[in-house]
Amino acid sequence: MSAVIVDQAVYRDGKRRPCEDLSDELARIRADEDSSSFIWIGLKNPSDREFAVVNDELELHPLAVEDAIEGRQRGKIERYDGTMFAVLKTLRYIEATSDVETGEVMLFIGDRFVVTVRRGEASPLKDVRASLEADPDRLRLGAVSVLHAVLDAVVDQYVYVESEVQRDLEEIEEQIFADGGHVSSQDIYKLKREVLEFKRAVKPLEHPLSLLVGEQTPIKSREARLLLRDVADHLGQAIDNAESQDRLLSDILAAHLAQVGVQQNADMRKISAWVAIAAVPTMIAGVYGMNFEYMPELTASIPWRGEHLRIGYFVVLAVMVLACWLLYRTFRRSGWL
Repeated sequence: MSAVIVDQAVYRDGKRRPCEDLSDELARIRADEDSSSFIWIGLKNPSDREFAVVNDELELHPLAVEDAIEGRQRGKIERYDGTMFAVLKTLRYIEATSDVETGEVMLFIGDRFVVTVRRGEASPLKDVRASLEADPDRLRLGAVSVLHAVLDAVVDQYVYVESEVQRDLEEIEEQIFADGGHVSSQDIYKLKREVLEFKRAVKPLEHPLSLLVGEQTPIKSREARLLLRDVADHLGQAIDNAESQDRLLSDILAAHLAQVGVQQNADMRKISAWVAIAAVPTMIAGVYGMNFEYMPELTASIPWRGEHLRIGYFVVLAVMVLACWLLYRTFRRSGWL
């Protein structure tokens, strides 16, 4: 994947202006008395060499640049020499497979500039820029307005993904306790892994965002702090729901395994009962299959129309049937069959 400058613009007095030469525009903005003016540069999948073009003008901290180039970082918000660096894990819910796909958005917020770095397809920012440009009052807050807009969009997506996972969880829970429901342990474990991936993406952002809206925050604008506090509340709600989902899935998995164990015990009792019933005629037939010469039952007879009717065969069959019937009745009463 090649790096792409997806968009680049100057924002002055809440309005978008074209950005021609980055060095000249940055110098003009920093000389401007309007502190709300800034440049916003959007990148996608930059390499080291390609990122250097922007870094030569902005002089970003090497550690932050390294994280932005390598990607796959934990969610965090850090400060490097007056520049704020934020890593946000983005999520996308795949309806067809009920999977949660992860991407990344990174932000550099410094002296009159914002650089957003997008990695993966789960982190679109086009709509964020468009919605922010449609609200000049928010843009007048300066570069922090971009931080809030991106955070708000990412956390809103967290809330949406969490609601979709909750719906999948409710469906599994309903099937587990419904007659004839078909849910495997693999289905439950797969959803539990998706919840775990959700928590890995969302949980690390909770603490740095709370510091961003706390007493030691570097953000001077009271309105911006209030907006970020609202985002922090939504994030906390998503994390709490994910924790509850994780615990509930553990309980559902335990209940499912218990149901499987109960069903296996019931099946074993049925098998044992039928084996016991089958053992009786097998035993009797085995005795008479030994071909002893003197067995009174073989010659037992009753008078019938002047002849002797041998009844041993019929008596043995009757004994077999009667014994099997008595065993079947006993097992039915005990609940084994």
